[in-house]
Amino acid sequence: MRITNFQVRACRLDPGAMPINTLRGVEVNSAMEFLVYTVDTEDDSASMFGFPGRSAKGAALTAHATIAPVIAGEHVLDRERLWHDMRRADRQWGHLPVYTYGPVDCCLWLLAAQHADQPLWRYLGGFRDSIPVYVSSMFHDSHTAYLDEACAAKEAGYAAYKVHPPGTDYREDLKLHHALREAVGDDFELMSDPVQCLSLEQAVRLGRALEKLDYRWLEEPLADESFSALRELSRTLDIPVAGCEVLAKHPYSVAECIATGVVDIVRADASWSGGVTGTLKTARLAEAFHVNCEIHTAIYAPLELVNLHLCGAIANNSFLELLVPTEQFAFGLTQALPVENGVATMPEAAGLGIGLDWDLIDAVTVECVGG
Repeated sequence: MRITNFQVRACRLDPGAMPINTLRGVEVNSAMEFLVYTVDTEDDSASMFGFPGRSAKGAALTAHATIAPVIAGEHVLDRERLWHDMRRADRQWGHLPVYTYGPVDCCLWLLAAQHADQPLWRYLGGFRDSIPVYVSSMFHDSHTAYLDEACAAKEAGYAAYKVHPPGTDYREDLKLHHALREAVGDDFELMSDPVQCLSLEQAVRLGRALEKLDYRWLEEPLADESFSALRELSRTLDIPVAGCEVLAKHPYSVAECIATGVVDIVRADASWSGGVTGTLKTARLAEAFHVNCEIHTAIYAPLELVNLHLCGAIANNSFLELLVPTEQFAFGLTQALPVENGVATMPEAAGLGIGLDWDLIDAVTVECVGG
């Protein structure tokens, strides 16, 4: 089970694939770009999608140049050492984005699970075979779009709806949160994720309002690295404050947040937190402090499937998160994610449990590095 080749593909779907083309005034490419990492051994292979940042081509070149020398010829089951070796290589000269190594680590775990003929979640140590799903909005220009989306989520049987408010007018955002509660009623879970757009004073005011509206949690109202302000916010509010999803270097960067009450809930995922290994480390660390590690959406369906496997192996997590409109992100797998009536069921087939859609991947590959 030695690594014989490592390949990174840069892929690009047709323009117009993205459900939005701006993020609070920042232009976003209307095409959906992504990476596909492949790790080969003498007799097996595993592949996983990766986040591309602003350029799939640039990300593919950087990822391959930095990672290939670290993993070439190494044993698949030495993933813990490789995870640490990659951290050292990154510190010495790489300084890579947080999402660079995660897909490689996912491939190593998948190769091991395939070899053991076990689904990944059970190979990791199964905790549950199903989990509720909540959906998260993109950014919308009108309150109506959010209200329609939340009501549709409730009607579809999802466990909750999380709003990413526009963030351009605090007072309008506050009205939106009230309107959402009125629209879905008192028997449906809501969360709020302002994505770092508030001041501390505004976050306190919003948190107080959300407490009265019985929202489940307030997520990332301030920058994840604003430890002192977040600690004061968490101390002041009764509603749980969630964060840490964009902190680099999980789990070490998260340790202080948990130990000193910077946030009440931490976030991690297979893409931005160092793969399966990094996510497990953060989740276990949080568990030791009786803190939940809520799994954060990884956007692309194959990575969301890895997240689902992680949900099956982590006790201190409540939901699987998916972005809406779900159909815009439902590509890359030969079958749909196993979600029915708002509940996701763990796959039983070995490894990932569902194959990647190689017809699509081959059709949209614009560059291939390695192999």
